[in-house]
Amino acid sequence: MSSRLLQKLRDVEPWQRTLYIMFAAQLLTAVGFSVIFPFLSLYVTDLGSRTSLSVEFLAGAVFSAQAITMMVASPIWGAVADRYGRKLMVERAMFGGAVIMLLMGFVRSGEELVLLRALQGMITGTVAAANALVASVAPRQRSGYAMGLLLMGQTTGVAIGPLIGGVLADAFGYRLTFVLTSASLLLGGLMVYWGVEESKAARPEASAPKRSFWADWRHVFQADGVILAYALRFLANLGRVLLTPFAPLFIATLLVDSRHLNTITGLVIGVSAAAGTITAVYLGRLGDQVGHGRVLKWSALAAGLLFLPQSLVTSAWQLLLLQALTGAAAGGIVPALSALLARYTEPGEEGSVYGIDNSIVAAARAAAPLVGSVIAFWFDLRMTFVATAVIFLVVAAVAFLRLSGEEPAPLPQLGD
Repeated sequence: MSSRLLQKLRDVEPWQRTLYIMFAAQLLTAVGFSVIFPFLSLYVTDLGSRTSLSVEFLAGAVFSAQAITMMVASPIWGAVADRYGRKLMVERAMFGGAVIMLLMGFVRSGEELVLLRALQGMITGTVAAANALVASVAPRQRSGYAMGLLLMGQTTGVAIGPLIGGVLADAFGYRLTFVLTSASLLLGGLMVYWGVEESKAARPEASAPKRSFWADWRHVFQADGVILAYALRFLANLGRVLLTPFAPLFIATLLVDSRHLNTITGLVIGVSAAAGTITAVYLGRLGDQVGHGRVLKWSALAAGLLFLPQSLVTSAWQLLLLQALTGAAAGGIVPALSALLARYTEPGEEGSVYGIDNSIVAAARAAAPLVGSVIAFWFDLRMTFVATAVIFLVVAAVAFLRLSGEEPAPLPQLGD
């Protein structure tokens, strides 16, 4: 079985082989990083505090610290990738993540865990590294399909990771779960190390003149359409993450018996992610044919309209159904924006492009809990669904008004 699979990988084009290996590696790392989501706050509570900081503060900091440091570090790693190789940056993120996750299993306090989470944000960033590598090797006219498949690996991992994490934590405890997670990331890194060969066309030339990081970033922002794409990325991710901290609280209000609250919450989140996984590849491929701007417009509009009735649900099954439909609609947004960034920018600067992109995603993740908390405090939990709908409708409106009907023609891909 494995020999036939290896033979098939040898028969495909080099860029496709890289894409398929990165899909598998991205799946493993997404599972690894999301496994800890269900019990991370509980782990902080078990560890306790060795300073005057409250456990409640540390439970929040363990999430925000990683997002903040990733927001700062991602553009720097992206610029480094354009100089020294994108495969190297994928390996750095996966192997570095494996080491950090292993260390998390041996911490002695909540403060130590927060510090390691901050270090995780500085060292990892697998999504940006994988996006840059795949964008550098895939033909521009196939960028939607490539980004959609890569997103499928990520979202599939995010969908099943929390369920696996809950089972492992119940069966083996928190600390051993981190060790097993580290092994998953190590396996993903080894797949890239042995299976991916960065082509000479995609690899930065050592003899090429080097600009400063600031010059690289300024050149990216000066490209037509890039600032608009980044703004839409921030809004779309703000909408995607806004509800996550409050989903268990809202679902609890819909249940008569809360004994299965964690299972139902995981099911709702998982169904939404799974639906987006299914549609991401199809909508990415569709964008290659009809235009990624068109897919973005209608996906955001559909997601916004489907979020509105969720503020009125009276049972968990209604929320489950609407979340599945919303996830399917939103599945076209991420690959569309990734493909647009690939088309708006020049070959050779993928690291800077997706490093900045990952920084913007991290900024949205850091801001979303704060924005959601303010809305829930001043209004109620149901109003967070309305706010999310408004965000996606704004994305759709801006896309309809500002994105031109004609996308830049695909640039010739070196080595094709």
